[in-house]
Amino acid sequence: MINFTYQGYHPLKTLLYLYRKDLKNLGISMFFYVIKHSPEWFRPIIIANIIDIISHPKTYPYWHLWLNGIILVVATGQNIVTHYWHIRYMSLVTRKMESNLRATLAQQLQQLSISFYYRNSSGVLQAKILRDVEAIQLLTNQIFQFLPSTILTILIAIIVTAIRAPIFLIFFLATIPIAVLLIRFLKEPLQERNRVLRQQIEELSAHLIEMLKLIPVTRAHGAEAKELERTTRKLLRVEEAAMRVDSINAVTNASSWVTLRLFSCLCLLTSAILAYQGQWGVTVGSVVLLTTYFDTLTTSVVQILTVLPQISKGFDAVRSIGEILECTELEPNQGKKALKKIKGAFIFDSVSFTYPGAIQPSLIDFSLTVQPGETVAIVGPSGAGKSTLLNLIIGFLRPTQGKIFLDGQDLNSLDLRTYRRFLAVVSQETILFGGTVKENLIYGLDEVTNYQLQKVLQDANALEFIEELPEGINTLIGENGIKLSGGQRQRIAIARALLRNPQVLILDEATASLDSAAEHQIQQALERLMAQRTTFVVAHRLSTIRKANRIIVMEKGKIKEIGNYSQLLSNRGLFSQLHALQTL
Repeated sequence: MINFTYQGYHPLKTLLYLYRKDLKNLGISMFFYVIKHSPEWFRPIIIANIIDIISHPKTYPYWHLWLNGIILVVATGQNIVTHYWHIRYMSLVTRKMESNLRATLAQQLQQLSISFYYRNSSGVLQAKILRDVEAIQLLTNQIFQFLPSTILTILIAIIVTAIRAPIFLIFFLATIPIAVLLIRFLKEPLQERNRVLRQQIEELSAHLIEMLKLIPVTRAHGAEAKELERTTRKLLRVEEAAMRVDSINAVTNASSWVTLRLFSCLCLLTSAILAYQGQWGVTVGSVVLLTTYFDTLTTSVVQILTVLPQISKGFDAVRSIGEILECTELEPNQGKKALKKIKGAFIFDSVSFTYPGAIQPSLIDFSLTVQPGETVAIVGPSGAGKSTLLNLIIGFLRPTQGKIFLDGQDLNSLDLRTYRRFLAVVSQETILFGGTVKENLIYGLDEVTNYQLQKVLQDANALEFIEELPEGINTLIGENGIKLSGGQRQRIAIARALLRNPQVLILDEATASLDSAAEHQIQQALERLMAQRTTFVVAHRLSTIRKANRIIVMEKGKIKEIGNYSQLLSNRGLFSQLHALQTL
């Protein structure tokens, strides 16, 4: 058996792969669709029979008229039941595919390296998960529902015509090369224009998310007009791309409709002349049958050409989803050693890091030994490499040179997912979601007791303000904790970190955006959090790192000084200069 996986550039195979576990239900849905749609195929025969009966009443018995009428009524009536079951099974299959595909995308996004997110905006990824998956679901209806019925319609029309008046197959066969030429001619421009439209919509989605986040900044700077101008430019690009798609669709529909309808008129006139002259056994009913089937045939071909843009759009969505599912930038954790406990000892052995495409490295020959439970502060001017170092410690980045050892083991040899269970990060930008205080606290944990919650809230200096909330710990805090102050959000982040009981702690400018009163409360909570934990602190306010065991002063990716607070002040080096600037 072939081990087939998602292949964005083999869209039809991939579509079948997505439904590989539901082909039975898909087949049942198509079965009911064939039954429900069957009146469209033999109704021309019934109508032709009825016309021949009433045209030659002496030739046919009267009950033939009733028989054909009853068959037509029953065949039409069954549509209610069969249509329901067709939709029921189709919905069962497509909705399950949507859920499974979005779940797979979510899983893949959780496993991709952080560098992937540096290059792809959240708006673009959101468009792929929502819009592209929906386009694939619509493609399913076209591929597994519309196309089979259309092909069957064409085949039945040809078979019946071959039996009743084979000479008219000439008209039918003439439509096929026309349809093929139109499809081949329009395939590439359709694909290209749909691809451009998708890209423009993804860019618009990313911009709109950014615009919503920047509304407070936009208002504060009176930049509404400029922001509307940026948004309008994005909208115009989407409008132009959509109009290009619409224009080629218009050309397709008009040219195919005119061409095929002209053939239909020719078929009608030819059959009418033959019936009028009584030649080749063509009756009045045969004229109706032939013209109806030819109309059905041409309508089917026109419909194929009409849905071709939608099919092209769906296949383009398959390729778009492939940009995520086929991405090879996975964090390499598979098969690596899982950690069950850590002490928190670090050795940085000549670690350097250069971002892809960058000329200068962000970190150069960084060497340091950190003991378990030690607090190491990292300071320096902007661009010194502080954030790069933190991302290396967390495992978001891998050294381009040198190694990082955790408890004597190369960090590259470890399953970083298990390592991060013993790590907590408290940053300047506290990330909360729009649930309750409790849901934000226990995020990522399985079992937490009320006593544990009370204890960590107390240690984080958060219990008092939480008890004053309308519903206490069960109060909804809004998107990103918008209903709370900056200091309150930060204390919840600290309580969340305490609840995880980490062995390694990362504090990234944790008090930088707070006022003095809030900073004092946060600093007390942080001291409790840092106790007996290996802690790396990036601090802008140098007064907050007085108690650090060691302070690493960095400049342009290199270590310039190492010492404690008093030692570095007395050295009168870079740290002393930075300190003097803050005390002016």
